[in-house]
Amino acid sequence: MATETSHPVRVMVAGLGAVTSQGATQASFWDGVKNGRVAIRPVNHLPMDGYRTRIAGEVAEVPTPKHDYLRPGGFSDRAYDFALTAAEEAFDAAGIDFDAVAPERWGVVVGTCNAGLLSGAHWFRQRMNNREPDPRLVLLVPPQAIAEAIAGAYGLRGPVLSVDTACAAGANAIGYGAELIRRGQADAVVTGGTDGLSDVLLAGFNSLESLSPEPAAPYSKDRQGLSLGEGSGMLVLVRDDIAERLGAPMLAEVAGYSLSADGYHATAPHPEGFGAARAIQGALRAAGVSTADVDYVNSHGTGTSKNDPAETRATKVGLGEEDARRVAVSSTKSMVGHLLGAAGAVEGIVTVRAIEEQLAPPTANFTEADPDCDLDYVPNVNRAMTIDVAVSNNFAFGGANCSVVFRAPGAAVAAHAVPPPDRVVVTGIGALTAAGTTLEALYEAAAGGRDLTVSEDGVPLGRVDVRPGDFLTPRERKRVDRLGVFSIIAARSALTDAGIEIEEGNRERVGVILGTGVGPMESMEDFSAPLFAEGPRAANPAIFPNTVYNAAAGQVAIKVGVVGPTTTVTAGHAAGSSSLVCAYDLAAADHADVLIALGADALTDTVIAAYRGLGVLGDGSGKGFPLAEAGVALVCERHGAAAARGHIPYGEILGYGIASDGLGIGRWDPEGNGMERAMRLALEQAGLEADRIEAVYASAAGLAEADEPEAGAIRRVFGDGAEVVEVKRRLGEPMGAGGSLCAALALEAFRRGDRVNPVVVNSSSLGGTHFAVVLGSAGG
Repeated sequence: MATETSHPVRVMVAGLGAVTSQGATQASFWDGVKNGRVAIRPVNHLPMDGYRTRIAGEVAEVPTPKHDYLRPGGFSDRAYDFALTAAEEAFDAAGIDFDAVAPERWGVVVGTCNAGLLSGAHWFRQRMNNREPDPRLVLLVPPQAIAEAIAGAYGLRGPVLSVDTACAAGANAIGYGAELIRRGQADAVVTGGTDGLSDVLLAGFNSLESLSPEPAAPYSKDRQGLSLGEGSGMLVLVRDDIAERLGAPMLAEVAGYSLSADGYHATAPHPEGFGAARAIQGALRAAGVSTADVDYVNSHGTGTSKNDPAETRATKVGLGEEDARRVAVSSTKSMVGHLLGAAGAVEGIVTVRAIEEQLAPPTANFTEADPDCDLDYVPNVNRAMTIDVAVSNNFAFGGANCSVVFRAPGAAVAAHAVPPPDRVVVTGIGALTAAGTTLEALYEAAAGGRDLTVSEDGVPLGRVDVRPGDFLTPRERKRVDRLGVFSIIAARSALTDAGIEIEEGNRERVGVILGTGVGPMESMEDFSAPLFAEGPRAANPAIFPNTVYNAAAGQVAIKVGVVGPTTTVTAGHAAGSSSLVCAYDLAAADHADVLIALGADALTDTVIAAYRGLGVLGDGSGKGFPLAEAGVALVCERHGAAAARGHIPYGEILGYGIASDGLGIGRWDPEGNGMERAMRLALEQAGLEADRIEAVYASAAGLAEADEPEAGAIRRVFGDGAEVVEVKRRLGEPMGAGGSLCAALALEAFRRGDRVNPVVVNSSSLGGTHFAVVLGSAGG
């Protein structure tokens, strides 16, 4: 039986940076917030006709970052300008020399809701108007590109990751960044969130009738809705012993975090706040603190009629009625608006500053309390008080919840007991690919060397032929796009394969991790095209909720009935591998018994046009990759849980490595050094020598500029000792599902006895972020 051990690592906040409507520094942001100054005002840089409001938390003067990034045709994207400026401030404040912490030990984790939407909209509008946009604009669209822009600015070569849990993304990024340090994947991490205002966002929230004509007044009886905002918040996190050795600031400790799903509705929170309450309770457990220790809560506090009462109930359930009524609670959104993917980041900064100054900032615009919102919301004026432990909450579309616990650096820390990491096995697989809707069909196609692509206008494409009605009822299919359909069917198939039935007794211990590279492009196109042609009146409220990257994960939670940890990771073409290692970490740390690790992406005409414009698609000449779509789910289960129910797994996740080339957007090291580091790190974590590896499932798909560096890296690590498998050249490059697909094939080879010894599965983004995952057979 495993014994319990004390938490070995503390993660400290060493630097802060922010760009908000309060100003272009975290000092101006905190000064405005602590003094209750409302910076929600008329928007100047966008037309505001046709909306319920003319105001938002607009950044009046967009800062120019010191570090440049890819600007096709001179186009600047606000989300990038905000993120780089905030990161620069945070790095300067931390004052950590890169000679003291090597670039390979620095990580980047960025949360965002809309990423490079402004760049994508600019490209899309030009195409609608029969102009030829700069094809490189699409490189700025994915969330991963923002993380890689920051890595490129500073040459950071550790794990570079992005998460997109909509309005909870910034908080999710902070929690995940701290976990990378705790698990030894990095010594320091720059993390946070960013988003820019756009007409797409305004039209979408306007169509949901969520926007307030006056600055948001959370928890007040006369509130009229939310105010949108924009900006970025970035934090530098450092391992405590390193911060102490270097004399770096230690402003607060990121003591723990937790994720959960509502499994309830695409946009509305669970009315009783049960999912959010589980996130609060899970974060407190992870931090080793009790509800009695909590002094302050920075609330999600949007000001909508559904969120505010639900969050009030969640706080009472999460902390218990007595402690919930004792703590101070306030909403930062009342002063800068809802910064979407950046909200959790800037609100995390407020929470750190509240601890540092021992002062609870107010909830501005507060009038008469709503009877359903009966906690202490620190109305309008700040309050000096002792704050040793604080919780920052963020809850998002799709029912994705995240809570982060911050603790004063000098607070007494009890050595709380946590279980040692468990082994993690894969007990079920579901696969929708161009080969069919079963894993068996995929394996036979790969083993037989079949080409699953069909030429369309000179481009080889691998499409999934699936009839949703064969798997989903008409009600389940309603308002679910193709990405959601792939994800739901694959998840259900994998759970069935694993012999797991979701019921009331286990649903809280089962979660969903979605990895997607291009995200909800079908829904984004369907929502944006009429909007750009006709204006706000054409915005469709039935489609808008599906335009966030985590919508498909939320649909899986709702349709499958799971409410455990849920997040969406977006590492481009490596997203499936990112999902797998995230699930591994959460299961190993006992955040859940089961995580459904999904890799999914869907083809659309616009997606195909974007890749074609970049010149990376195959054309029959042997250059470029064939493009495909897929939905692949792997059930990652704690070994102890699988053994307890007597289930024989496909195999085991033995270890992983993540490394970046650190060269910026759309660039990778021609020598393959980042891929080599990822493979060596994976072997080290797995405790294996290179000669133990039977095969390497390569990321290679046909793009020489990426494939040749990987091939060189494989030769340097394994020589001629491991078979190199390149299945995507025939099956197609399924974008973010590629790593999931290769892992599924490797695990099925173990099950069939076609392989016995461990294998490595490689994945790379098109921006030089590399994953290597070591898988072993069930027999060991």
